[in-house]
Amino acid sequence: MKSSLVALTALSLANGNTSDSLRRRLSFEKIAGYAPATQVTDHCAIDLDQQAIELELVKRTQQSLEAAQRIYNEGGSSKSYAEITLATPLLSDVQKGTPMAGITADGTETVGNAYDLYVAGTTEIRMQYQTSDDQSNYVHCAVGSLPPIAQTKDGCLIGAGIIGIDGTGYSYQYDPINQNKNGRTIAGFSTSAGEKMRLSCDGCPYTDHDYFFQYYGMDDYGHQWVTAAFNGQETQFENGNADFSLYGMDGKVEAIKKGTVYLNIFMYVIREFEDALDDCEKGCATVDCNNDPVNAWDEGVCFYTGSIEAQDGLTSEGNLLHQLADKRCADFKTCGKNGDQNQGVAKLNYDLFQFYALGKFQLQTGKCDDARVTVREITKLLYVPFIQGTLRYAYKVSELNDTTEKSKAEGAVFAAAVLPRIFAINEEHANVIYSNMRVGALSTNFAKVKQAFEYTYKEIGITCADVGGVWNEALGEYYKGAEPCVDESEDSREMASIYISRGCFWWTLPCLHTGIVLFLDSGQGQ
Repeated sequence: MKSSLVALTALSLANGNTSDSLRRRLSFEKIAGYAPATQVTDHCAIDLDQQAIELELVKRTQQSLEAAQRIYNEGGSSKSYAEITLATPLLSDVQKGTPMAGITADGTETVGNAYDLYVAGTTEIRMQYQTSDDQSNYVHCAVGSLPPIAQTKDGCLIGAGIIGIDGTGYSYQYDPINQNKNGRTIAGFSTSAGEKMRLSCDGCPYTDHDYFFQYYGMDDYGHQWVTAAFNGQETQFENGNADFSLYGMDGKVEAIKKGTVYLNIFMYVIREFEDALDDCEKGCATVDCNNDPVNAWDEGVCFYTGSIEAQDGLTSEGNLLHQLADKRCADFKTCGKNGDQNQGVAKLNYDLFQFYALGKFQLQTGKCDDARVTVREITKLLYVPFIQGTLRYAYKVSELNDTTEKSKAEGAVFAAAVLPRIFAINEEHANVIYSNMRVGALSTNFAKVKQAFEYTYKEIGITCADVGGVWNEALGEYYKGAEPCVDESEDSREMASIYISRGCFWWTLPCLHTGIVLFLDSGQGQ
């Protein structure tokens, strides 16, 4: 009787704290400076799965690889639920999101919501644990396939007891170790891509996912890459294949820990922004009419950033794309608000987070067409760290003679994350990059890789300044041959300056071979 009363007391609390009421609050913890309009702490926590994967991978044993693969496929940190069996069937239908409550092993209340719609007569149900606004304590039951040291159990349902649903108490039982599971996984970001990005979305197919689908020939190319790396096998792509049987432990580890983020999570970030556009109601600026698209937008920022970056985003920790941008800006001297520093926050992140704030405002005010332009601006910038990463490891292998398996593997996975975008612009340039950077490449020519990328910058919508050059921290200068390129307009101005200094004018023969006509005042350069 006591446990039943406790469960029903918890249920009464849950009824006053539904997901809708959470979404209507005025403020939530910031995400690296971004102020979400909805509660997305559970989404941000996906980086805790990535962290757990990387902690297993660093052990470099077959057993740890298997543990990492379980976390990758089954999760542990996001969308946690208890899979329970009722002693008696449900008396009536239970709608998805209906508050549910029970008690924990120490007798305290724990609340959640119905994971799905359950019809009367059902005995197998899932209670999704409720999450809080506090990122540090966003959920009190996170088990899944996490190693014991990373698990949170104090908020998990007791193994057998009473669960309150719609004012009725039901006896239940389950295995708290094996039946506290997760509905959001890093593998799922890729395995659901076909349905969510090409087949069933209002805006399907989403442009950037389609680049990757057309290149690799598979919707779940990210999952295929990561799984093949775990298993030491060859992928079966139409283009860009990788044979991980050529790798030892070092190569497989890099292909896995970067593939999960650069292939799986990266595209899902874009998916959330596209999903927000699909649901946006033009001209509608009431409190709730564009709440769903704003929530999807907030989720996209979460998947880009994660929870470890904290509210200011100034940490050197982190496992997702925000931290990648900060690491690469140090290598290419593109840090700081002006993009001219080699430490600190990437200019890319400053720019992206301005767009994130702008896009949220546009959705809230029903400016859907404007938000679509903002998404295009965001998307093109997201490719920059992958280009930087490919160039960095191309230089290390080609010019610094770092031919370790680790460096080669890192270059291969960076290239895999951007090759489909290059291929959509120019197949020849993509093939040059792939042949130099692929798993098992016989040789790497940095100059050719750099040139192939630079031919595509204008079409992608980025600049030479966005990418920067490979920076030699020891000497305080760019590596020779790896300096930033010059955009076409800047190049024309530079050429004009050179020719003026030489007394060269548009009507003189020495200028004609350049193919550049310089319209200058006759008095200049004398």
